[in-house]
Amino acid sequence: MKNADTFEVTTPGDRETRVKRVFDAPRKLVFEAWTNPKYVPRWMLGPPGWTMPVCEIDLRVGGAWHFVWRRDDGTEMEMRGVYREVTPPSRLVTTENWGGNWPETVNTLDLTEEVGRTTMIQTILYPSKEAREAALATGMKKGMALSFDRMEEQLPKMV
Repeated sequence: MKNADTFEVTTPGDRETRVKRVFDAPRKLVFEAWTNPKYVPRWMLGPPGWTMPVCEIDLRVGGAWHFVWRRDDGTEMEMRGVYREVTPPSRLVTTENWGGNWPETVNTLDLTEEVGRTTMIQTILYPSKEAREAALATGMKKGMALSFDRMEEQLPKMV
């Protein structure tokens, strides 16, 4: 990882996962990378072999978002949610639903900037400890680390 020392995943409460990552870019760019459908498919991909052919973002309170990933073998998975709070360039609160047996989560993204570097803290609130533990067991930490490394690579290209 490019900034391995700045990526950390913790479980501060029974139902939460807290993801922290520092990016060598201004907060405005990091927010843009999270919210612009032009940029999200370039970095939010997880392990190699996946693409994001569907990236729909209606960036407003009550607006929906919808992502579909496709693996080289044709396997697809999708995720969708609704924006509960949109405060550019510092905060997003969204719901997240993978469908099937996966429960809906509430995700809070906070971005702070200091001397041109942005600290991202994403808190994912699950309906139960069991749901959180099941999500962590999927390898989400590794996929997030890979995605955030890709974002770090993309940020200079967005200027």
